[in-house]
Amino acid sequence: MRNVSLVTTFILMGLPHAPLLDSPLFGIFLVIYVLTVVGNFLILLVITVDSHLHTPMYYFLTNLSFIDMWFSTVTVPKMLMTLVSPGGKAISFHSCVAQLYSFHFLGSTECFLYTVMSYDRYLAIGYPLRYSSMMSRRTCALLAASTWLSGSLHSAVQTMLTFHLPYCGPNQIQHYLCDAPPILKLACADTSAIEMVIFVNIGVVASACFLLIVLSYVSIVCSILKIRTSEGRHRAFQTCASHCIVVLCFFLPCVFIYLRPGSKDAVDGVVAVFYTVLTPLLNPVVYTLRNKEVKKALLNLKHKVAYS
Repeated sequence: MRNVSLVTTFILMGLPHAPLLDSPLFGIFLVIYVLTVVGNFLILLVITVDSHLHTPMYYFLTNLSFIDMWFSTVTVPKMLMTLVSPGGKAISFHSCVAQLYSFHFLGSTECFLYTVMSYDRYLAIGYPLRYSSMMSRRTCALLAASTWLSGSLHSAVQTMLTFHLPYCGPNQIQHYLCDAPPILKLACADTSAIEMVIFVNIGVVASACFLLIVLSYVSIVCSILKIRTSEGRHRAFQTCASHCIVVLCFFLPCVFIYLRPGSKDAVDGVVAVFYTVLTPLLNPVVYTLRNKEVKKALLNLKHKVAYS
């Protein structure tokens, strides 16, 4: 079936809210966005500069920070435009395609990356003596590259399935970004088969990643309980706690939106804020406030800047 779309521009309706809240919401989301970009950039800078942080865990963390910077950038600026200008709600057909692809590319890459990070923690705690050889630079690079490639392929499937359909009439997207569920509602064709394929595609990826993460952490807990000293157990739990917090904040909203029967535009838009706006901010907050090594590196960087 060829794409015979007549729609050239979509209208993003944004978050459901009273018009009086436009300015307060704009201010709140702008502050969150700036903090997200600055915070993740600082993590990238600190890990790059401090040689003590050149380990597999922090290598994957730099990938996560880079993803979160762009994940937020793909969605938040356009959402801010919908809050301050009626014309800011318009988005061209091709820009919508690009946003959907970028959104799912970064989101699914992050999903795969969380799985790799849990595997890294499993090896670090379960096999401490062999960890360095098992997670060599080459292995880390291959694992990171596989997450980006998998995310790219997964997103390409979502984008092609969504925009393969004809769009010839309604153009108001009940969301603040171009995402598959609200866009499919505008198609001038039966979308049941496409919706099922997308549901299964996202479901298989999300479920498989989450299952692997759970298995990794079950194994990690078993390994931690074998540690004889209470200090060693506490440190191991602390190392993994931050990862678990970010993983839950990312997966739970995604499961709610994509893997439940039926879809309510207003509810989906509000829930989507958690993993598109708040989760990218959680990365620098959680990993700096709960991580002594990162906090120490930040202080060292501050001193170097102050005395330079």
